Amino acid sequence: MILLSTIRRIITQLRHDPRTIALIIVVPTLLITLIYFMYDGMPAVFDRIALTMLGVFPFVVMFLITSIAMLRERTTGTLERLFTTPVGKLDLLFGYGVAFGLAATAQAAVAAGFAYWVLGMNTAGSVGLVILIAVANAVLGVALGLLCSAFARTEFQAVQFMPLVVAPQLLLCGLFVPREEMAGWLQAISKLLPMSYSVEALTEVGANVEATGTMWRDLAVVVGAVVVALVLGAATLRRRTV
Repeated sequence: MILLSTIRRIITQLRHDPRTIALIIVVPTLLITLIYFMYDGMPAVFDRIALTMLGVFPFVVMFLITSIAMLRERTTGTLERLFTTPVGKLDLLFGYGVAFGLAATAQAAVAAGFAYWVLGMNTAGSVGLVILIAVANAVLGVALGLLCSAFARTEFQAVQFMPLVVAPQLLLCGLFVPREEMAGWLQAISKLLPMSYSVEALTEVGANVEATGTMWRDLAVVVGAVVVALVLGAATLRRRTV
């Protein structure tokens, strides 16, 4: 199957890139540890901030990695060679989504496990739900990174999309100011940004023992945004930089 072969190729590339593996697996854990020491003696604050960051860090890391990885596929001619085979655009992009989704699962499991069982983070809901939402947010970063890479010609240009795509979502997702306390027009914008829903889903896990309808709704919105971004990415994907 073409999709499976695409997934295997991408996973093989990841296995031979230890720096990328370190960025995916190690960096989020180190950042969670940094937050722990920043809020030393304030466990309730740490629990709230760390829970949100378990969703934010995978999104940022995966956006950066995939936008640059796809750009390299184009600029090195790999993409053009792939399109001489039966591989289609959706095969390629969904292959990236699944392959990096598997990497995100490992990332979320390691970071969440470390936060819960080493740093002592506590939430009302289960760690499994936290990992599920973190993986969905990471795949969202993959999908948006693939979409944005279609509009970049250099790695520097790919990185420039971070303040345009990532920063507004960080500022308006409710991390710094509750969304209901924002100006009305900012609330309207935040409702269009998928990270707002992933942060709300994590907040629901932090406050409720059982999964709530709001959490499942928010998770469905994030998954829907992933599918839309991948389809748009396929529609805008170019074979090479011209």
